[in-house]
Amino acid sequence: MSPGDEHETSGGYGGTGQTRTRLPQSGTDIYGGARRGGRSSSRSLVTVVGVVVLLIAAIAFANRGDGTSSSNDSTTSSGSKPDASSTTASGTKPVQTKIGGIPSGFARTQQGAQSAAANYSVSLGSTGMFQKDIRHSLVNSLYTSSAAAKLTGPMDQAYSADFLGKLGLDANGNAPTGSTFVSRVIPVGTTVQQYSDNDAKVAVWYVGLIGMSGQASTDPVTTSWKTWTFDLQWSDGDWKIVTDSQKDGPAPVPGDDTAATSDEISKAIDEYGGFTYAR
Repeated sequence: MSPGDEHETSGGYGGTGQTRTRLPQSGTDIYGGARRGGRSSSRSLVTVVGVVVLLIAAIAFANRGDGTSSSNDSTTSSGSKPDASSTTASGTKPVQTKIGGIPSGFARTQQGAQSAAANYSVSLGSTGMFQKDIRHSLVNSLYTSSAAAKLTGPMDQAYSADFLGKLGLDANGNAPTGSTFVSRVIPVGTTVQQYSDNDAKVAVWYVGLIGMSGQASTDPVTTSWKTWTFDLQWSDGDWKIVTDSQKDGPAPVPGDDTAATSDEISKAIDEYGGFTYAR
């Protein structure tokens, strides 16, 4: 099959039995000729990152000492299912300030909890998490003090030099010269599963980008769809994370978009910054 042909596989979404993927047109080179199969090394790396986050969340959950948290809980404190309109934009600015580039000072409301969870997912899904000093700053800023103290060590072990090397990064989390490491979380929607004045449980549905953009890269940037659930606590005048967990999906059917070249991806990453999210 030549680039540009439609690739059909069994087990498609909705019982169709096939999924179509449009590869780059002839003459283009997806990051040095790397082709992604269903079990590519980059796909494995995405899984590894997810496992690391789940491991860390499990440690935090165990240390909390209660069994009330569950990412599958889809009801509000009143026992009803979340309203689909709960993520409708209100036009209210989520925060007025930032500390170290991280939005802070969220309202002590359901909207404020949703805004906090969406923004925290963006920060924790950024390339900064792969650099020790930035990671420590993010964890200390976004988690409760007790949760941060318990997470710092395990996170440092998880983001080991060996793990970073598998992503194509050096021991300090830097990409090779001429390459751009991409790690982004783009929230699609949020929902409040539980809420009180002191605690909130918010799920963030997002699409993630991860991979190395560069002519020598064998692991092009790919997308993944996940749901990130945060148990938040009102602490020191803001919402802080007590524990968090992730699960796959829901993922839409892939479209027929032509894959971009490494130069196009690198340029887009440089030119398009992130957002401060409301609801």
